[in-house]
Amino acid sequence: MARRTRLPRFTVPTLDPKEGAQVAEVLQERVHALNDLALTLKHVHWNVVGPHFIAVHEMLDPQVEAVRGFVDETAERIATLGSPVRGTPGALVKERSWDDYSIGRGDAIAHLGALDLVYQGVVSGHREAAEAVEEADPVSNDMLIGHLHSLEQFHWFIRAHLENASGSLVTEQERTERDAAREAGAEELTDEETKVGAVSTDES
Repeated sequence: MARRTRLPRFTVPTLDPKEGAQVAEVLQERVHALNDLALTLKHVHWNVVGPHFIAVHEMLDPQVEAVRGFVDETAERIATLGSPVRGTPGALVKERSWDDYSIGRGDAIAHLGALDLVYQGVVSGHREAAEAVEEADPVSNDMLIGHLHSLEQFHWFIRAHLENASGSLVTEQERTERDAAREAGAEELTDEETKVGAVSTDES
């Protein structure tokens, strides 16, 4: 979400304040996306049930910790560029372009179906951000690419549970979390297992 911000009084060498503010604003959106991802992964960690519970429950915590580290690194880069970091829950909800994760208590594989879409959004957003800052700030570009190494691996961990023997994803045609969860879990989701809204595949 584009915002007009006050120019910083200083930024890193070779960038002028306007360039520094522009890079910082790109990174601010990634702080929101990563904070949201960490909370979503923890929410799933607490709400998975079924035969695959322990595998998924234990797989997600290392992802949460890594993503929290990415948040801190990105926020500190914003500060290095001379801009303030907006790290409150209110700022995240106000400025994000996606809805809350829409699955409550549910089957572990159903949750992974929904998380496939979540990761699609986060990875796509990170790639776009890396491209947007590449020319102006190769340091921020390098940081985002470093995150992508892990984010794309985590996405693979999710998708490996959804892939069939022919290499197709059971969720590949789905565009909402609820539909992806239903397709992956091969069962109807009850009202108690969902919340209103579905995340956009453009971002998460």
